[in-house]
Amino acid sequence: MNFTDTSLLSQRLAEARARHQTLDSLPPEQIPADFGAAYAIQHEILRLSGSEIGGWKIGSKSETGPIQGAPLPAADVYEDGARLPRDAFTPLALELEIAFRFGRRFEPAQEPYSEAEVLAGIGSFGTTIEIVASRYAAWPNVDKLAQLADLQNNGALVVGEFVPYREDFPFVAPSLRFSFEGRNVVVEAAKNPAGDPRRLLTWLVNHCAVVRGIAVTPEMVITAGSYTGMFFPQSAGTASGRIEGLAPISVTLF
Repeated sequence: MNFTDTSLLSQRLAEARARHQTLDSLPPEQIPADFGAAYAIQHEILRLSGSEIGGWKIGSKSETGPIQGAPLPAADVYEDGARLPRDAFTPLALELEIAFRFGRRFEPAQEPYSEAEVLAGIGSFGTTIEIVASRYAAWPNVDKLAQLADLQNNGALVVGEFVPYREDFPFVAPSLRFSFEGRNVVVEAAKNPAGDPRRLLTWLVNHCAVVRGIAVTPEMVITAGSYTGMFFPQSAGTASGRIEGLAPISVTLF
């Protein structure tokens, strides 16, 4: 994948996101060659859309597996109670997640920040609902690096009220509820596949500060993986979630 191919896929994904459309095809030469190319495309999408980074999504498929992430456009980060059109997202899935904000800045650096320093920097946490969407018509049967380039399948993020960080919170498997129009829609056990989601934060800080040369700021919301699996609503309605010990959250699709 050369520079021209990278630029072309960035442009196609940015336009598809802005127009709420999907790409019918993905030529093999446009598939990112490696993680570095996929992450470069993510940032090019934000540049082309003129959007600042409003937050990050990070995750891992297992408790010891590799970590991935994507910047989230500030324009697609919403407050609790948001009303969003269903036809803006194809496909459309909902996940109940936990998110963090730091109480300090992590400036670009030459050497990695330590895990102890990163964890000591956590300032607050709260609940989010991620809208999972894709710019590829063939999703989920799409190359994984191509999905990573597409902001890791993010459509939007709804952010609930944050509270001061508590180290003793049961981050691995908290008690929670997630419903759509009053019906339980938790499709998996209430457990984050990454294990303790805090383990993802050191990767993010160093991915930003050391690899990308980007500061991580207290304003950024860092959502850290689903506790519930993906629920695909088939109609308009309101999704409501509650992670015990945190404020409730909802989003209405119309």
